[in-house]
Amino acid sequence: TGLSTTPLSGPVRYVKGVGERMASLLARLNVFTVEDLLYFFPYRYEDRRNLRRIAEISEGPFRTVTGIVRYADLKTTARKRFRILQALIEDPSGTLMIKWFNQAYLKKVLQPGKRIILSGKVKRDPYTRALEMENPEYEFLQGNAEETIHTNRIVPIYHTTAGITQRRLRSILFQFVESCAPGRPDCLPEDLRSRLHLPVHADSLMQLHFPNGNVSVEQLNAFRSPYHKRMIFEEFFLMETLLALSRQSRSQFVRGISFSVETPLKKQLLSSLPFALTTAQKRVIGEIQKDMARPVRMSRLLQGDVGCGKTVVAATAAAIALDNGCQVAVMAPTEILAEQLYLNFHTFFDGLGQQTALLTRVVKNAEKEQLRKRIAAGEIGVVVGTQALIQKEIAFQKLGLVIIDEQHRFGVFQRATLMEKGDRPDVLVMTATPIPRSLSLTVYGDLDISVIDELPAGRTPIRTRIIRSREKAGVFRKIEQEIAAGRQAYIVYPLVEETEKSDLAAATEMSEELATKIFPQRRVGLIHSRVKTEEKERIMAAFKKKQLDILVSTTVVEVGIDIPNASVIMVEHAERFGLAQLHQLRGRVGRGRFPSFCFLSVSGRMTPEARRRLAVMETTTDGFRIAEEDLAIRGPGEFFGRRQSGLPDLKLGDILRDARILEAARNEAFERVERDPQLQARENRELAAALRKRYVGKNRLIRVG
Repeated sequence: TGLSTTPLSGPVRYVKGVGERMASLLARLNVFTVEDLLYFFPYRYEDRRNLRRIAEISEGPFRTVTGIVRYADLKTTARKRFRILQALIEDPSGTLMIKWFNQAYLKKVLQPGKRIILSGKVKRDPYTRALEMENPEYEFLQGNAEETIHTNRIVPIYHTTAGITQRRLRSILFQFVESCAPGRPDCLPEDLRSRLHLPVHADSLMQLHFPNGNVSVEQLNAFRSPYHKRMIFEEFFLMETLLALSRQSRSQFVRGISFSVETPLKKQLLSSLPFALTTAQKRVIGEIQKDMARPVRMSRLLQGDVGCGKTVVAATAAAIALDNGCQVAVMAPTEILAEQLYLNFHTFFDGLGQQTALLTRVVKNAEKEQLRKRIAAGEIGVVVGTQALIQKEIAFQKLGLVIIDEQHRFGVFQRATLMEKGDRPDVLVMTATPIPRSLSLTVYGDLDISVIDELPAGRTPIRTRIIRSREKAGVFRKIEQEIAAGRQAYIVYPLVEETEKSDLAAATEMSEELATKIFPQRRVGLIHSRVKTEEKERIMAAFKKKQLDILVSTTVVEVGIDIPNASVIMVEHAERFGLAQLHQLRGRVGRGRFPSFCFLSVSGRMTPEARRRLAVMETTTDGFRIAEEDLAIRGPGEFFGRRQSGLPDLKLGDILRDARILEAARNEAFERVERDPQLQARENRELAAALRKRYVGKNRLIRVG
């Protein structure tokens, strides 16, 4: 079929040279449509214009060489089933030994006399000291006219899969891109392109697939060519325009509740606090009040480091909603966090005559039924819970404010479901995991952001040390000293789900050993995932009232538990924890006015990542720096967990590497939507069409063009 008649959304099998079998292989590379193939960009490039002769190559991680295959031999080593294929290639200047490990099938392929091009690591053989190449990528060269695609130029290298060779894919793409790219509409408005000196879309497609040599191979491989920058900008610009339209449509079409913000309950709450608010807390309360007073629904993300006092800010917003005759729903990701938040809200509002309730999976059915009726009747003002809050049978009389804690453990779906339980309630999302700026511009790009960037007065810095098993006795002495001075300590064990039983046994055993042998004079409590809620509450309350000296726990003390008198935390097997978790755990101490200590105990050998995580913990206590490092170590997908649906699907852009392009694209997108809220201006037509096509059905609220 001619491409001129195949729409870009058509199946890739209609592209010349593809067909059914090849299409099923391309599907493994997530290439399903004609358009997917057009945007299936090379991941690196090789300069094959003036290849070095064999005699001129040197040791190095990446070398490219061409020659004739002289022979290929298979050698079996002493190790069972470990086979080495050795091939010798030569050119007029000399020979080079090539080795592949456990790829015996290559013997059939590497026929003597064939011309081959190889790319890979060159090193010296430890015995003969001769240069050799290991496990290289290879292609055979033929002497036909088509060869100009594969040699004597900067050549694109694509991700492939079994059954598709580089040559085959490159040949198909060459014909396809040549016929398809010219004349492609450009979704970036012309005024924007010329102001930012960006090449046009069609040229960028051509140059990314088959560079004409006017840009260096180094720039191409660093994703820094003008054509890379252009396409990366386009990806971010489309995504940010969508976010800008989402925010715009919210303010235009989503009427919210206009709250009266100077209320008696708010004043009572603030005057009942046993501490003074920080400047940052006051500023953020001001931002939230401004949102709540407007007739448009609030969608605000409140972020701040561990212990900066987010809960009291959320409670202030709740007080405003309650005094305006509305109910408040507070959703947390785990039972223990929901319990902690419930205790906090209960403490804030109990003395002020407001009803609070806790709704989680463990609440018994009879009690749940009772609560359900009271919530529906509007008798309970603040309902705190886990995902149990979004079950169908839970209905509110008048839900006016939704507070979601620890946002990015929730998908966007849960956020939407809870909001639908009210008549367009205001939404306040809280996270104690500081979100690096690059992510707050993408995943949370449609929320307004408030940051509490100062800790309450009198907090002392926490000293952090990595310790080995042999140093534990010294740590136990330190814990004893702190308890003797009237302080308390946490000792935390990791709990890995698959081996929960054995880990639980380890924590239980250790707490017994601590209580009987190491601290026989001290009171030791144990909390773990199997302890029932009431028992957990009782133990936590005892620890809070200083009836226990040491709390041994599995990771349930992560977030939100506030015991100012605790001054030491020791984390066992610290190498098993993620950075964000370690930072949250450390935040359990350092909440009082005396020096605090965090000991990270490691056992056995550590992976390079674990070593890097712990080094970050030793050098900084700044949550935002830790979050940036965490993101750099794990990458955005892992940072959020695989199921997070909010991550943008980017072909070329990388929100860390390309942070500056992202920032520029965001500013441009938001300014454009402000000037033309429905993208109806002539210069924005292609942009509107691209958004409609790309995001159709994904965002019901958005009206484009």
